[in-house]
Amino acid sequence: MITGGARPSGEQGRSRPVPRGASAPRSASAKVRGSAKTRARRPAEAESPYHGIHVAPLQPEHVKIRWLKDTRRCDHVRVRRHTCDCKSTIYELCHAGGLMFIRRTIREGDAQIAHETERLITARMEDLWMRLILGQAR
Repeated sequence: MITGGARPSGEQGRSRPVPRGASAPRSASAKVRGSAKTRARRPAEAESPYHGIHVAPLQPEHVKIRWLKDTRRCDHVRVRRHTCDCKSTIYELCHAGGLMFIRRTIREGDAQIAHETERLITARMEDLWMRLILGQAR
C-alpha cells in the first residue's frame, strides 16, 4: 500500500504523460509567450514577475540591420524569443516557413509600427539575434 503521495518503485523522477488535447498545468513562473500585440491585450495581473530580456546598449562599432516593411508572408508565425515589452521597442525572433526573421515593433501611443528583417536560415538568424541582444547590431 502506498501512502503519503509516494510513487511506486520505478516511477520516481518520471513525469506522467498528458493525454492528447489536454494541457499540462502551468507554473506561476512559466514564460509569457505570444506576439507583442497579444501580450499588449493581456491584463497586467496575468503576467509573471519575469518579463523578458532587455537589449544591451548599442556598441560604438555595430552592424546596421536592414529593416523591411512588415510583409505578413505567412499565415502562421511562431515567436521563438522576445525582448521585454516594458520598453517602447520590442524585438521578436520569429520562425515561419522553415526560415527565421526578427520583427521589430515600435509602440507610439496607440499605434504599433512593425518592421522585419530578411528571412534567413536558423544558424544565421540566431547569430544576428544574439548580436542584437548584445548591442552589436541594431
